[in-house]
Order: sequence, then structure tokens, then C-alpha cells
Amino acid sequence: MAKTDLNQLAWFQAVAEEHSFTRAAAKLGISQSTLSHAIRQLEERMGIRLLSRTTRSVATTIAGERLLQTIAPRIGEIEDEIATLMTFRDKPSGSIRLTLSDHALESVVWPKLKPVLSAYPDISVELILDSTFRNIVEEGFDAGVRLGEAVEKDMIAVRIGPDWRLVAVASPSYLDAHGAPEHPHELVGHVCINMRHESAGGLYAWEFEKDGQALRVRVSGQVTFNNSYAMIDAAVSGYGIAYVPENIVEQHVASGALVQILDDWSPLFDGYFLYYPSRRQNLPAFKIVVDALRI
Repeated sequence: MAKTDLNQLAWFQAVAEEHSFTRAAAKLGISQSTLSHAIRQLEERMGIRLLSRTTRSVATTIAGERLLQTIAPRIGEIEDEIATLMTFRDKPSGSIRLTLSDHALESVVWPKLKPVLSAYPDISVELILDSTFRNIVEEGFDAGVRLGEAVEKDMIAVRIGPDWRLVAVASPSYLDAHGAPEHPHELVGHVCINMRHESAGGLYAWEFEKDGQALRVRVSGQVTFNNSYAMIDAAVSGYGIAYVPENIVEQHVASGALVQILDDWSPLFDGYFLYYPSRRQNLPAFKIVVDALRI
């Protein structure tokens, strides 16, 4: 058999992990036709079908899954070793891929990263915004940012932000028309702006606590988002009560556009942590990013 093209193996890994030629091509920065041709050549050279293709998805065959499990850790080791060799350069370089929420990006990560990127032009970052709990190893992320309570136990965790809390807010016009609830249970009789948690697939049950009494309230309303900033805009526009991070709604409360309610029921949550597998910690570019984010 002819010598296997290592690029084709890496490209196969991308398709297998993305379950899509389109997404894998975009990730690799090549055309979809080039990628399809390379995978077809790999299958013909090996004489084995590696991928099962349908009009909607791509999945590995039994042989393809075995190949993926064989090459993925080895390709990862090669990439890590190459990144480590970059310590011999005059300036640290490399690409860092993070998964995080919109609130974590705006309130903690981006303000700290901007001066780093200016100081180290050879370091690049890819920031993927979502609220799901991603498997950062399987999905090719260098690290993730989540609240402390949600960090996987087998990961290294570095605190990057202070504890914070969610607060209930509504526009003055809404409160004039509907009144202000005095207890969280009264929210079931109000129009509320819901938040969908993509990882759980359901709507977030609002969490409250006072004097050691914790409770959750499932609310309902006309609109649902998976983005805190959109919820704030909807609340300002009078679409109901929103439950959002306090630090990103303070200006709206200070200006009078929103009124904070049920304040004594809003508990503190663990702040944001950067979490990652131990094999990443010695890479120079990654270490610079970690040191910039930690508090």
C-alpha cells in the first residue's frame, strides 16, 4: 500500500469529529470539494469505507471509528509537541480555542484578552459562544469557561472572575401595569422572559435563596432567549420580568430603564473558572492566556 498522507488522516479526523464535510472544511480552511476528494483517496488507498454519508449527516463506520480512536490522540500529541517547540522562538505563538458563554466573554474574558493579543501578535484565539457543557477534549477545544459549580472534576480549574448573582428586573411600564412581585412564588402569575439552557434542552428554572431557604421557580411568558443581552433588551421594551446577571444590567437600573425587584432573594453564584486538561498547561501561548485571565 502506498504511504499514507498524514494530511488526509488529519482531515479525516476533522470530518469524523464535526460529522459534516461543510463544517470540517470551514474549520480546516479548505474547500469542501478538496476535502471530499482527499477522504475518497484515503478510503481507496486503504480499501476500507471510513465514513457513512447521508444527505443530512456524516458518521464513522466501525473501521472509521477505530481509525479515529487510533489517530486522534497521536495527532494531539504531535500538535502539542510542535507547540512546545515554539518556546525556541523569540515570541510566543500559537492558536488557542475556547468555549464560553456570552456573559463570560463580555464581563471577564474579552477585557482581559485584548491587551494580551496586542502584546503578542503571534497568538491567535478562537472564541466559540454557547451555553452548553462541551466536552473540550473530544471537540478540540484547548479550554472552556464555566461557573465553578459546573467544572468537570478531572480538569485543572483556574478562577478568572469573582462570584456574581442573577437579579430580577422589569421596566417601570410593566410594573405599573402588573405590579411588583414580593415573593418568588408570585412570578408564576407574571409575564416573564425565559432563558433556554441548550445543554439541558429545557428552560432555566429561576433559582432564589433567602435565610437558608432555596427554591426554584419555573416561569412563563411570550419570549424565550438563550442570550442574556437579548433578555435585557426585551425587559426594557416591556415584555416582562427578566432574570439576568447583575453586572450587565446595572446601567439600565441606574438610568431608570429597569427596576430591580426581589433583591433580597438573589443569591451569589460561583464565579467563572477556566478549565482544561493538564497536557495543555505547559504550552507557552496557552500559559500566557491563562496567566492573563486568572485573578
